[in-house]
Amino acid sequence: MLLAFYKPYDVLSQFTREVETHRTLADYGFAPGVYGIGRLDRDSEGLLLLSDEAVWTDRLLNPKREHPRTYWAQVEGAMTGEAVKALREGVRMKEYRARPCGVRILGEEDPGAVLPPRVPPVRYRASIPTTWVALTLTEGKNRQVRRMTAAVGHPTLRLVRVAIGGLGLRELGLAPGEWRRLSVEEERLVMA
Repeated sequence: MLLAFYKPYDVLSQFTREVETHRTLADYGFAPGVYGIGRLDRDSEGLLLLSDEAVWTDRLLNPKREHPRTYWAQVEGAMTGEAVKALREGVRMKEYRARPCGVRILGEEDPGAVLPPRVPPVRYRASIPTTWVALTLTEGKNRQVRRMTAAVGHPTLRLVRVAIGGLGLRELGLAPGEWRRLSVEEERLVMA
């Protein structure tokens, strides 16, 4: 069984509640025995898959498989072509060099119009513009997208995972906090 969940902002990608005031996956009524495949940070949102079958973890997270995940990041400042090029080539961070990734500035699409509003909203500063950028990664290190955008001078303000493989969050029709079991066809899209 493979489940898709639209993880809201300020929810931990775990079932254990270590701090009473933190919301976790345990708050969303999942069947016993399912677990998250990968993670999204507490301050990130979007598509999270869960399963009761361990085989999905290897299929989706084994670095050798280079399985793609796509994120929309709202970053501080007007992102330059130089920053995009650096992200595409794989930026150097303290402990490692990130693999090259797909990057495009979302100029035509307005993620703010497509995504539900974040609660609480991202801070707004009239004197500092923001840029929405799509990043497709094939690795998943701790806080990687945030660290990559910061390394090129554009800290991430909002981060939403919008696709895993060929399965897009928008096509699932889920609102934040909602989840459902995937069909066989949707499971195939995950692997695409």
